[in-house]
Amino acid sequence: MEFFKIKKDIPFMKNALVFNAVSFVTFALAVFFLFSRGLHLSVEFTGGTLMEVSYTQSADLGKVRSTVATMGFSEVQVQNFGTARDVMIRLPAQKGVSSAQQSEKVMAALKADAPDVTLRRTEFVGPQVGDELAVDGLKALAFVVVGIVLYLAIRFEWKFAVSAIIANLHDVVIILGFFAFFQWEFSLAVLAAVLAVLGYSVNESVVIFDRIRENFRRFRKMSTVEVIDNAITSTISRTIITHGCTQIMVLSMLLFGGETLHYFAMALTIGICFGIYSSVFVAAAIAMWLGVTREDLIKPVKKDDGDPSDENRGAVV
Repeated sequence: MEFFKIKKDIPFMKNALVFNAVSFVTFALAVFFLFSRGLHLSVEFTGGTLMEVSYTQSADLGKVRSTVATMGFSEVQVQNFGTARDVMIRLPAQKGVSSAQQSEKVMAALKADAPDVTLRRTEFVGPQVGDELAVDGLKALAFVVVGIVLYLAIRFEWKFAVSAIIANLHDVVIILGFFAFFQWEFSLAVLAAVLAVLGYSVNESVVIFDRIRENFRRFRKMSTVEVIDNAITSTISRTIITHGCTQIMVLSMLLFGGETLHYFAMALTIGICFGIYSSVFVAAAIAMWLGVTREDLIKPVKKDDGDPSDENRGAVV
């Protein structure tokens, strides 16, 4: 399906050096902010108190959040779980205050606004659990990266695998750089969004790489640059349809999903935008600079000439 078809190829690779210079500067800034400011980790990573409360009617999350915030908890997480009447509250650890004392103070404030609220469960999440979650998250990221490299190397060629993983890591680091610069809260949901962006970006790269391989077979007189430009141009309509629909859904979560989905949707929004950019200007350009050729993707077929003495050699039935 195509909304439009561009008859003349757009010379993307002509300006590849400029776009990659911009990418390098953006990447360097992201790394700088990650080391200078660091990530603002959520309670899931740093430890704190987890409370589950229940209301007789649908809970007003905004009111619950503002009530808890007035008590000095600036990093509180409030969200529904199960039903609209059940609320989960995550409180950061405070020096000199136990988990029981935190939950008692919060329940007293909540009961002052809504006497029908009841405490279902409370528990303390220690820093050790947060460290384990961080390590597990890094392991998951590493497994995804290795899997992508192996998949692309087997399906295409190692040059495409290298270029795609550089482009995908470029997207991940830039997302983390945004969170470090603005000090947005980095939670498990955001980590899930980062992993989703990795898969999303590689999908776009695979589409372009597939078209490049197809073009090498179809247009034997084209140069590598012309083949890549044609591949990107011919997939623009598909890119607009796919990413446009996805972005509409993600923006709806960002605008109307509330505090719970806000940073998850923000990470996806940044990742989708940079994923399109990196697949076109980073992955394809790096593959070109690595010297990908027709011979890398299309192996010559060995012809079996048979026995020269065969009487039937060359006979047509």
